[in-house]
Amino acid sequence: MFQGASLDYVSASANRFNHAADTAPQASLIVFGSGKLIALWDTDNESERGVYETLHAHAAIVTCVKFVHQECFVSADEAGVAKVWRRIDGEWVSVFSTQAHSKAVATVAVHLQSRIFVTGGSDSTVKIWHMDEKYQWHERQAISLQGRFPLDASVSQLPQSTALVLALATTYGVMQIYTLTSPSSSRDTEFSLAASVPGHEDWIRAVSFSSHAAFPSNQLVLASGSQDNTIRLWNIEHVSRSPGEQTAADDLLDAFEASLGGDPDEGGRQISLKQHIINVKEDDGSTKQFSMTFDALLIGHEAGVTSLSWRPSQSSPSSPPCLLSTSTDSSLILWQPSSVPTPSSAGSSSHTSGTAQLWIADQRFGDVGGQRLGGFVGGTWGQSGQEALAWGWAGGWRRWQCATTAVEGERWKEVGAVGGHAGPVRGIGWSPGGEYLISAGLDQTTRIHAPIGGTSWHELARPQVHGYDLVGVAFLDALHFVSVADEKVARVFEAPRGFARIVRALGAADLAVDEAKLPPSASVPPLGLSNKANKDVNTQSVNAPMPSRRPFEAELAAETLWPEIEKVFGHGYESISLTVSNNRSLMATACKSTSAKHAVVRIYETKTFQPVGPPLEGHTLTVTRVAFSPDDQLVLTVSRDRTWRLFQRNGDQGYLAVAADKSHARIIWDCSWAPDGGLFATASRDKTVKIWQPKSDSRIEWTAAATLKLTEAVTAVAFAHHDRTLAVGIESGEILVYASTSVTEWQLSLTVKAGAAHIDHIHQLAWRPATVHTDARQLASCSEDGTLKILTVR
Repeated sequence: MFQGASLDYVSASANRFNHAADTAPQASLIVFGSGKLIALWDTDNESERGVYETLHAHAAIVTCVKFVHQECFVSADEAGVAKVWRRIDGEWVSVFSTQAHSKAVATVAVHLQSRIFVTGGSDSTVKIWHMDEKYQWHERQAISLQGRFPLDASVSQLPQSTALVLALATTYGVMQIYTLTSPSSSRDTEFSLAASVPGHEDWIRAVSFSSHAAFPSNQLVLASGSQDNTIRLWNIEHVSRSPGEQTAADDLLDAFEASLGGDPDEGGRQISLKQHIINVKEDDGSTKQFSMTFDALLIGHEAGVTSLSWRPSQSSPSSPPCLLSTSTDSSLILWQPSSVPTPSSAGSSSHTSGTAQLWIADQRFGDVGGQRLGGFVGGTWGQSGQEALAWGWAGGWRRWQCATTAVEGERWKEVGAVGGHAGPVRGIGWSPGGEYLISAGLDQTTRIHAPIGGTSWHELARPQVHGYDLVGVAFLDALHFVSVADEKVARVFEAPRGFARIVRALGAADLAVDEAKLPPSASVPPLGLSNKANKDVNTQSVNAPMPSRRPFEAELAAETLWPEIEKVFGHGYESISLTVSNNRSLMATACKSTSAKHAVVRIYETKTFQPVGPPLEGHTLTVTRVAFSPDDQLVLTVSRDRTWRLFQRNGDQGYLAVAADKSHARIIWDCSWAPDGGLFATASRDKTVKIWQPKSDSRIEWTAAATLKLTEAVTAVAFAHHDRTLAVGIESGEILVYASTSVTEWQLSLTVKAGAAHIDHIHQLAWRPATVHTDARQLASCSEDGTLKILTVR
């Protein structure tokens, strides 16, 4: 019997929404949406484990995550549902759910002191909510945007006032400012439009308030970022003059603005210095007046700004304010006011002049000068402001860490982060010795995952970045693999020199290979689909020092490709299935089909990649899985036509059909051989797994010895390598482990619930090969939910 399963590794990408991630205040926990899941990542983990848990409660793609405090956060999805999560006894639990909008939620803003929440949806509305002591939400107000869509929102308290101010960014170049009087004392008051602030020339994508200690007490600073590539800083200050009073300074600013001419069609940026007056009624009946003025234009990004985030002031209250911005130009910039003296700060070393100083790009990270794969979708601070993080269009994270020295001040360096497939993962395969695992996904990449130093798992290579969705992958040996995609070709790849060096340096594997004989590296030519080996070899690259760290996301995407060495043709339609024999000398492929003519399996030997015998015929619809028996003398095929067929080796003439059966009532998704070759299992949409045994030693006639009945369609099965332990994956994402007491008796030994395992169709299961039998075994799984997981079953 198995006692339990622990989660060793999760490969998960961040969703393509600029609010899909957030950091817990004064903590190292980062929470982000990954498909319909919510992933938890502790950046302070000593072994750099990465994602350690996934939460499931949403039925649609997660678009927003926002922390309320360290023990509570809010998540929202494409279906308009918002949920409140709390950490209770060390576990995150969904304590409230509501249909906040009729369409996707685009942004969530929080003001903790007043328990006010703001959600913006693609139904062109912004809703104001109040959260009670039991974490239940109550709708307080709905604001119609008249066909425009909210992209971001930020809430803060006005300086020297109890009133709240809401900045709203929409699909329009005008920012809207709303105010709310007495947010806590009265439930009847509503946000009212106080000002419409022009300035940006395109959609405003991000807004963020800051009341940093370096700013004057009567001043609130608002940052806004737009698709026009710029960031604007605005001052909101309490003024004591009576409403409508015009000062000499106002007259000068109006005259200067008029002198600019400001024809935006002539190439110049339109700058407005107009004061926007905001009047707020206080609880005592008095009226306070605030002015909102443009203060600084930050130019540094070469493409649209996607997110803005002020550095947490608790990281260093005495330090100047710092603004983090990300962009689709693949850059992350940290903006700070320079120490250049201004009239208000001359003779003073403090930062009390606030935004009157000149703001500069103090640090710039990422890929300068390019828009690789859509750039950065969003960014956030980590470790209370000691780390800057961003996630890209492909879902991978990048992370920079700050080290402060007395002499040089802040020094930043890039450190390892997390990532995963940006779409369903369709195939996985272990290297022959179980040193590492390869995965293939519909994001058109293959990825290799390995344990560093035998402990924490990480992605070490992205050997194939393709132009077609990848549906299957298998190793031929430790340095060669074959993959199939939504095309008619199987492609074979060879490991470059850098891969052998990095797995040896990081303790993942010692392949005992002459690295000088491996190709140095690979690249993809423009408009090409095949990775080409770089033939330029120099002594410097051969004698380069061993790598001391795992590759970062940018290096994985560009520098870890494997050269393609062979293309294998044969099928008339797009490939659907791939498998390799146990002795790695043969490989079998199948393609999509609606007729018997193309519903065949082609077998090739893996040295010359020539066909072995005629194609295996008999099925009438697509062959979904092919499996070689442990001695490679039999080939088992299952199909959409609800049948399985068995073929036996006929010397050098290939394989001949010997058996067939149509006992399943629906499509057969998967099949697997027991390690002794005396049994095989078939998994079907009819919610059953059938265990088959031969009627005689000839293994020509087979009969169903047992039928395992489940509550959901069965999509994947896999026998362990040492005994008749059977892992079963079902359509809901659960994994079941059965132990055999006899051929006819199978006992459910372990259930890994949906969420802990997966939440959608499991495409493949694979036990890690082990040289010795142990009580703890590792099981890899991949799913339609976009994650790859490795479980240790004890």
